[in-house]
Amino acid sequence: MAVKLNAALRDDQTKSATKQIRESGHVPSVVYGKEKETKSISVNSLELVKTVRDEGRNAIISLDVENDKPVDVMLHDYQMDPLKDELIHADFYIVDMSEEMDVEVPLNVTGEAPGAKEGGVLQQPMYELQVRAKPADIPEEITVDVSELQIGDTISISDLPKGSKYEFLEDVDTTIVTVVPPDTLDAEDEEETDENAEPELVDAEDKSDDEEEK
Repeated sequence: MAVKLNAALRDDQTKSATKQIRESGHVPSVVYGKEKETKSISVNSLELVKTVRDEGRNAIISLDVENDKPVDVMLHDYQMDPLKDELIHADFYIVDMSEEMDVEVPLNVTGEAPGAKEGGVLQQPMYELQVRAKPADIPEEITVDVSELQIGDTISISDLPKGSKYEFLEDVDTTIVTVVPPDTLDAEDEEETDENAEPELVDAEDKSDDEEEK
């Protein structure tokens, strides 16, 4: 079921009007879709943040624009003010609930790997997975349990349970979580340092012998 979000049409797109919208606690936005007219709108900032926080990044939103019937949309993109950490713009894409689409779904790692307790390092090369599904069938997240991973073990996309209503788009051999052995880089650096130092000592002795002969 889609979450409702009210929106107001935005006719005045001057900088002063945009500033006033933000100061009133709203976010200047646009809504568009395939063969759909692009509209400039504004939505309540707190309501949008709450919707994404509670329902997920790929939530289906029933956008109720004034003087028009609601449309099903997804938050396609957004911009943040890096200094104030506030939303300053949002893009909504009108979706066709009967057509599949490609989206990125968060990867949630749960459990504690035994290999990590033994000194191994848990590495997670991927934090999102590409998924293809109809809008209503998009999972909120993909959960991976690492509670049985030993040092040297790996979980790939092929190891994930297959969803009946969605499919993964990455290569099945793609590693998403692994436990690698403890880092031995420091020990290797010490060995290299010792090897590099030895010729210098030999050179110094040879130079001393040459000076005594003279």
